[in-house]
Amino acid sequence: MHSNLLVKQAASISAFFLAVFTIACSLVGLEKGAVIFLGLLAVPVVMVLIKITFYPKPLYPAFMYILVMTTFLNQSLLSIDVGFFHLFLYRIVLIVTAVFFISHVMAERNLSHYWNQTNVKGVLLFLLFWLVYGFLSLLWAKSMIEGVKALFLLGLGILFVFLAVFTFKKMTDLFCFYGIWLLMTIILLAMGLINHFTGIQLPTSTLYGAAEYKRFYPTAVFFNQNDLAVFLTISFFFYIALTKNSRQVWLQTVSLLLACFCVVTIYWTESRASLLGIGAGLLTYFFILLPKFLKKITAIAGTASLLFVLMAFSGKIFNKITSLINASDTYWGNEVLPSNLARINLLKNTIHYFADTFGFGVGAGNIPFYLKNEPIYATNHVVEVHNWLAEIMGNYGILILLGYVTMYAFLFFRLYQFYQWQISQKYKVLLEAGMMGMAGFLVSSISPSSVSNLFFHWVFLGFIISMVSVFAGTEHELREIPAKEKVSNA
Repeated sequence: MHSNLLVKQAASISAFFLAVFTIACSLVGLEKGAVIFLGLLAVPVVMVLIKITFYPKPLYPAFMYILVMTTFLNQSLLSIDVGFFHLFLYRIVLIVTAVFFISHVMAERNLSHYWNQTNVKGVLLFLLFWLVYGFLSLLWAKSMIEGVKALFLLGLGILFVFLAVFTFKKMTDLFCFYGIWLLMTIILLAMGLINHFTGIQLPTSTLYGAAEYKRFYPTAVFFNQNDLAVFLTISFFFYIALTKNSRQVWLQTVSLLLACFCVVTIYWTESRASLLGIGAGLLTYFFILLPKFLKKITAIAGTASLLFVLMAFSGKIFNKITSLINASDTYWGNEVLPSNLARINLLKNTIHYFADTFGFGVGAGNIPFYLKNEPIYATNHVVEVHNWLAEIMGNYGILILLGYVTMYAFLFFRLYQFYQWQISQKYKVLLEAGMMGMAGFLVSSISPSSVSNLFFHWVFLGFIISMVSVFAGTEHELREIPAKEKVSNA
């Protein structure tokens, strides 16, 4: 009864406030997009004030699940131009969720409680350090606007990770997160199917209005086909893990078909890096599933084979790499390069800028500015690095690159440690999906022009970090589960 009163109060006050605010904004001549944005922000502010007064139960967890769902819609439903950046639906929901969380923490004065409950403090501190370093890098960045844009994206991503870790603190939360990813992928696969067979693209796609032969690449809600391919690489392993660990035949069949459909759609995008990511993830999966004694044999045999190939064909390999690097130097700035040579030159430019700044990076988001205005090698006028690790190195320097790689390796190693526990099979689906998704993403991340604006990367990272935090805090209970199941089955 009391909650119904709250809803009526919130709806009435918000509607009145929004109407008055819209009239006021119209009188001062604000653009329609700004009016909608400010009006949408006014609604949660009013609801927060009412909630603090009458309804102390936190509402931000429910908004977190809505936020996870909206991230998969990208900017397909709503895009508001606010100055030099855009607000999409998920960004608006993220801001609303943050407002709810902050209001709850301020009312309860229990931020330290949330912090103490996390088991990934080092990871979170690194992300904060990354953000601080980004702001400091503006001191030597040549383009302040590009730097602010990049830090806005970085800040939103890190904000999501913190909210995810503070919100998803139980196994049921992780399974809900996992389920949302699986369900939303089905929607994106359906949209990719429409793209491929009809050539219809959303206005948010770079292929919208492009030449006819380009319009049949699947893009779904993303800017281009490479972005979709990277997303589906992660989703492929989510479905494969469900196929292996599910006990229901119908669920195994459906998830396996969806996994195959992910591969087919990636093939349609012609993203070679994502196909390599699938292969790398499957090899990692195969190695993890091997018994311990076979793992040692496989590791020794694989290392020996690699060393033999390197020694036997080192001359040919070196000559091939050298010829590729030298071939890219033969093109002038106004000539069109083959795609592989253009990517090599993008890396060569980035390494040059990196060395020229003594390893500190050119500043947050400034690599595109340098590639556009100060290119050393021809790149077909492409201004994005097309390599996530190189993007981090060029923009933020060696310190942040090593930190990111260390964080990534730490998270993978922790998931692998949890996987060695004698735990129930239903929990291994999360660990397998996380580990293989990480392996696949690391390889496929060289496909998109830029990963910094792919928010699903931060959603996936938030899922991984939350998983590590939850598993690390429930080790005793999880280790006891198989014994309890054996007793109940007996």
